[in-house]
Amino acid sequence: MSSTAVVGLQWGDEGKGKIVDILAEEADLVVRFGGGANAGHTLVVGEQKYVFHLLPSGIVRPETRCLLGAGMVIDPSALVEEIETCHRLGLNTTGRIVISPAAHVVTEYHKAADQIGEGSDRPIGTTLRGIGPAYEDRAGRRGIPMSWLRYPERILDILSANARRIEPFARQAGVPLPPPEAETHRLVRLGAMLIPYVGDVRQTVSQALDSDKHVLFEGAQGTMLDILHGTYPYVTSSQVIAAGAATGTGLGPSAIQTVVGVAKAYTTRVGLGPFPTELTDETGDRIRDAGGEFGATTGRPRRCGWLDLPILRLAKKLNGVTELALTKLDVLAGLDRIAVATGYRIDGRVVAVPPEDPDQWAQAEPLYEWFEGFEALPKHPSTVDELPAQARRYLQAISDDLGVDVTILSLGPGRSQTLRGKIQGSPDRGV
Repeated sequence: MSSTAVVGLQWGDEGKGKIVDILAEEADLVVRFGGGANAGHTLVVGEQKYVFHLLPSGIVRPETRCLLGAGMVIDPSALVEEIETCHRLGLNTTGRIVISPAAHVVTEYHKAADQIGEGSDRPIGTTLRGIGPAYEDRAGRRGIPMSWLRYPERILDILSANARRIEPFARQAGVPLPPPEAETHRLVRLGAMLIPYVGDVRQTVSQALDSDKHVLFEGAQGTMLDILHGTYPYVTSSQVIAAGAATGTGLGPSAIQTVVGVAKAYTTRVGLGPFPTELTDETGDRIRDAGGEFGATTGRPRRCGWLDLPILRLAKKLNGVTELALTKLDVLAGLDRIAVATGYRIDGRVVAVPPEDPDQWAQAEPLYEWFEGFEALPKHPSTVDELPAQARRYLQAISDDLGVDVTILSLGPGRSQTLRGKIQGSPDRGV
């Protein structure tokens, strides 16, 4: 049995898509275990750029099967569009995509509910993709599993009840709702294209592991957006940590052998919520522009700041990280000095990890250690020794602090702009 989970250690957008693509070369299955079309993974293969929101990044590897687990909420129109995009780009999907019948459907009512919520006096900065409302309906037992897309009468019954429930709020907010009959027809039409892909994901993964196949679990969003452990209420609506790979797929926790945590060499987040190391000055603007920090899903500019070791320490423990993939080190090239938050001061106390109390997040004052900057990095280095000494010291400091080896270093969007192996670190160090 061989399995690896790839998870984000910050607020999402860490570059997990590229890391999954790199690791998928050795995988038989790639399984997306949570979230929905609010995630955007960008891949660059040669001259071709791919952006996927629902399909696992392994879809660009022609021999790899891609599974969408029960923990997901799926927008049928978005998924059909992605499959059609694959066909236009010459990517075969026949026999390669399996959708869990227990994954739930995102409807137009969910998107309307999202819009209503974001227009209220308590917005959280969602992507307006209907993700939160879809998870709410699932928990409230008023959702639509993917397997029900073949049953118009069930869909109409659920949609009619949901329409009656949200219609007063939609009318007050001026948000239009489609008639339940029209939405049922749309979902059944899309379902006819997706039902052929629906299959037993749980059993497929279990059999693969029993047959010594290599399974790669692809996370969405980042640890600090986890519904249980993130910066609540400014979080997503699913469990995005490595444990979610087991629950969102239908496995026991011991099935996850290796956990690759992905982090940027700096920090970003989208939407509202606390961000202790945020830069609102020219340096923040420079990092955003150099890193192309604009959402793959929404196009929104991302908030940018210095690397935050306290959240990486917490994320390491929450996920059981065994290896670290560091991305976008190249974006910091050209800065005279680079800061890293090594702790927070909260109510006069210095703490090494973020507090569990969400109310204390906003009070966190970062404590910084400064590093000497470095010039442009080589685009296609063959070893870490080709990096400037200052960049190597920066990498070593991160690895030393976390006690985790950096085994993947991304220096650009392309596959060839990647170093693999034990780049920095040893197993006997760390907090």
